[in-house]
Amino acid sequence: MTENSPIILWYRRDLRLGDHPALTEAVASGRPVIPLFIHDDVVAGQGAAARFRLGLSVGSLADDLRAVGSQLVLRKGKALDVLRDLIAETGAGAVYWTRLYDPIAKARDTEVKSVLKEDGIDAQSFAGHVLFEPWSVQTGGGAFYKVFTPMWKNVRTREVEAELPAPGKIPAPEQWPDSDDLADWAMGSDMRRGAEIVRRYCTVGEAAARDRLHTFLDERVARYDTLRDVPSVKGTSGLSENLTYGEISPRTCWHAAYPQMVDGVTGAETFLKELVWREFAYHLVYHTPQITTENWKPDWDAFPWNTDEEHPHVVAWKQGRTGIPFVDAAMREMYVTGVMHNRGRMIVASYLTKHLMTDWKIGMRWFDDCLIDWDPASNAMGWQWSAGSGPDATPYFRVFNPVTQIEKFDRSGGYVKAWIAEGQGNPPESALQYFDAVPKSWNLSPDARYPHEIVSPAAGRQKALDAYQNRDF
Repeated sequence: MTENSPIILWYRRDLRLGDHPALTEAVASGRPVIPLFIHDDVVAGQGAAARFRLGLSVGSLADDLRAVGSQLVLRKGKALDVLRDLIAETGAGAVYWTRLYDPIAKARDTEVKSVLKEDGIDAQSFAGHVLFEPWSVQTGGGAFYKVFTPMWKNVRTREVEAELPAPGKIPAPEQWPDSDDLADWAMGSDMRRGAEIVRRYCTVGEAAARDRLHTFLDERVARYDTLRDVPSVKGTSGLSENLTYGEISPRTCWHAAYPQMVDGVTGAETFLKELVWREFAYHLVYHTPQITTENWKPDWDAFPWNTDEEHPHVVAWKQGRTGIPFVDAAMREMYVTGVMHNRGRMIVASYLTKHLMTDWKIGMRWFDDCLIDWDPASNAMGWQWSAGSGPDATPYFRVFNPVTQIEKFDRSGGYVKAWIAEGQGNPPESALQYFDAVPKSWNLSPDARYPHEIVSPAAGRQKALDAYQNRDF
């Protein structure tokens, strides 16, 4: 290995060229750069929708790399084995990547870095997935934050490093190593017929993500603080999909919106708070990794949740057939688009964990499989927040009423009509697409009657409160 030996740039959830510290450092070295994506056990372990959407992002990145004189090498296998094989093939002397913080990725990356360094390889990880490294944000006493608002106050005026430009050209090796064909990986195969429906709603790639950000800031951010709660209108940024795969960086979003917050645009500040809410999730995952698999508050371990995934009420919830319009509309939106409005996420999670008294892990796993914007930190924290078992969670006695919620946030009925076809004489295409996206084995038809409530809001709330009453939380 020489000073001119190639650098392998290992792409994971940072599928972009702009504001990419690892890529910037590699290009600045003047050495050949070999971009690499590995389909390893971490990728294979993702849910069907997330894996499908990840495949689209990988394909878009490959196109972007070709435009700057580079290529994306695709390999399948255990990450460490793939990297060592590629190092042997190319004579690469370094491997760079962007840090991840969830426990599964951390365990993999720790092993990779340790072994490669023992092999004499320059293995370096870089920032880029979050605004602030989780260990760099502390309370006055030097601890990590367990409550969001104090963390927001801490970082609200904190300096965020400048966004890095995308390279105009990436130095290429004299000879490119062999690469798998992305189509052969069939990353959307588990979506089956749902892939065709969901694909129509995806906004894929770095250029599309930046356009989406600027459209939001130009047209909607001024009213974001109020419209973000109204599911029938396009009031949010939609960027969760792109941030998930790193098609856009949180720094890019921050620097684009921050001047408007300084100018007093309330919606801009709310948007930046949502970016920091994502940071809070990663902050907690880093410091308390058990949040992804166990109750963050151990005193919830003995709570008598239902743990039967095949319970008829759980099946009805999964199918969007609870008889509660807000819950069902939100679940159906997810099957058609791959995402769910944030207000809907709170309602369906509250209904499952409180009205149906079902373990939040069942809901989290279902979202893992169905969301194209699945994020290991945000999904885990969101479910524990709703269930009451997590940090800074909604109080256990706060049980959202899905009927009054829909009356408050969907007064026109537009959201329910958009996603529930039964009972409508001429349902919109979005409502009908649900029946084309879900498994045929569900045997569902838009001509069927809309189901009766499996559990009424009043009865479900009382059952939950009775269960909470004598417990020491």
